Amino acid sequence: MKRFEYGDDKISSSDIMAAVPSYIISIVVLTLPGDLASVTIASDGWISLLIAGVISVIVMWLLAKIVIGFPNQSFFTYTSTILSGPVKIVILFLFAVIWICVSAFEVRSIAIVTKQYMFDRTPLEVIALSFLLVVVYAVSGSRAGIFRLNKLFLPIILFIAFFVFVLNLGYFKTSQLLPLFQTDMQGYLKGIKVSMLSYVGFIIVLFYTGLVDNPNKTPKMVAIGMCIPVVLYIMIFILSIGVFGHAVTSELRYPTIELAKNVEIPGDIFTRFELLFFLIWTMAIFNTTTMALDIAVLSLNSIFKHTKKTKIIFILAPIVFSIGMIPQNVLELESYAAILFKISLIYSLVIPFLLLLVGKLKGSKSG
Repeated sequence: MKRFEYGDDKISSSDIMAAVPSYIISIVVLTLPGDLASVTIASDGWISLLIAGVISVIVMWLLAKIVIGFPNQSFFTYTSTILSGPVKIVILFLFAVIWICVSAFEVRSIAIVTKQYMFDRTPLEVIALSFLLVVVYAVSGSRAGIFRLNKLFLPIILFIAFFVFVLNLGYFKTSQLLPLFQTDMQGYLKGIKVSMLSYVGFIIVLFYTGLVDNPNKTPKMVAIGMCIPVVLYIMIFILSIGVFGHAVTSELRYPTIELAKNVEIPGDIFTRFELLFFLIWTMAIFNTTTMALDIAVLSLNSIFKHTKKTKIIFILAPIVFSIGMIPQNVLELESYAAILFKISLIYSLVIPFLLLLVGKLKGSKSG
């Protein structure tokens, strides 16, 4: 495999801004409206999405502020400075395990949805392996190239999402959104929990900020980037409730794809718009899977410093595929995802602030 080398290993602040929504907008958005509608009443789920979104923006901004306190240093460098060798290795290894599992989930999920809507006669394993091989090829190349792909794909993804929104307005009924504010506190809390799991993406700030050529702008740019999925998720949820109603949305497995199936282009130019929508959305899932696998490779590469990146990738690829094939059905995959996302959310929040606390204590002692 011949690698294409970019002229630099640095990325701009706009690259990191595009990376945040590119990582977060993934397979989860296809199921989010149904998951959120099942724990809230009518259209009240948008409140949980907004609250969780504001929390996520604040957390993302704080993480970026922590990281720029170590200018021109990678996550591995300042982790080595703050923590002892064995503790650092355990933390990095757990990061690798979590994001190997995230990659496996994305690969299996895209295979299931693709088989259901496009290639119903193709074996699931063939679809998953084909997608994984493309991801492996992307990760094997330049890391800066991944960010350039994010900037290339993100506008297309957002345009298609907006296109689906506009063409569904004819089916939208405001009466479906009523009654307002009928969900109890427990329902809102469950909604916030569901929403927070869909916003898990904080960790890319830790790993990629060291590549930014002007890190001082990073907190502002990642906060702006985080606002993009917040607005997109709220729009898709409200549209789903307005078009299908609360009861139907809560029963649909993939409400977002069903919205795309509703689209009718005048003149019957394109009769099955959901196929185009899904092809474009595959770009979003590709972005997420690529960065997840890249973070796993970065973590292991910092532990095994003398091992080539490509060797680690080729070792991880069959592991990712094998883990992705373990769930026997969609229900087992959803249970697997629920546990995985909770662990990744907690780990992504606890580790950075633990590093900050230990760093402050060490700084006070040395002072």
